[in-house]
Amino acid sequence: MNSVLTACRRALRAQFSRRMLLLSLAPLLLAIALWGVGMWLGLQPLLDWLHGMFAEYGGFETSGSMLEMVGLGMLKVMVVPLMAIVLLLPLKIGTALLFVGVVAMPAIESYVGKRHFAALEKREGGSFFGSIAINLGSVAVFALLWLFTLPLYAVPPLAWLVQASLWAWVTSRVMSYDALAAHASQAERLDLVRRRRPALLAIGFTTGLAGALPGIVWMGGAVLSIVLFPLLALVSLWLYVMIFLFAGLWFQYYCLQALEELRAEELTPLA
Repeated sequence: MNSVLTACRRALRAQFSRRMLLLSLAPLLLAIALWGVGMWLGLQPLLDWLHGMFAEYGGFETSGSMLEMVGLGMLKVMVVPLMAIVLLLPLKIGTALLFVGVVAMPAIESYVGKRHFAALEKREGGSFFGSIAINLGSVAVFALLWLFTLPLYAVPPLAWLVQASLWAWVTSRVMSYDALAAHASQAERLDLVRRRRPALLAIGFTTGLAGALPGIVWMGGAVLSIVLFPLLALVSLWLYVMIFLFAGLWFQYYCLQALEELRAEELTPLA
């Protein structure tokens, strides 16, 4: 636990350095460009499709009754935008994670490695294409599992915890690979992930709890005004990128420290 907290403190200090703030621009601009074009071309067709589905299958009556039961009847006019948000959230999270993992994590590993682990030998157990593969595969599974948990939105605290757990799984899987790709051999990486799985999941779960905030911002804006829907979508996207950058730094510091300790253990019997 001490090593987890130490890595967290280091990540917080590094998060607001000039280099890390500049680094956040690359994944952010890529994500904004993708989502800006996507929402310009596809948002209204998505809303129209959802409206048609709700009208055809009696969704408005069912959702209106459920909202009135919990005293939120005034939200029934926002059911379609809110459902669009719920469907788009896993894609937005996956996009932010993919761009941070592929674009930012190599730079984060170089930054942390040179500043704090310069003596740690690089054994190149991972690769760029391996990172892309694990990112794409993990994001696809994450999005599918997220959609299966949609009924849990009827119990918001439970939905928050379940989705934080999904976040813990996907970030620990993706970022542990990226954090160790250059410095650890494949055998070392697999050994560390097996040994340190509880700590890696704890880091992912903690950042996952914070990851609920951008979704709340987006949903809250949609409730206030449909005009704010696209704008707050981009704001929430920026928040996701920043949260993933912090998570990447946290995983990076923790994983390289764990790798240093693993190699020290291997040398101990020879002393």
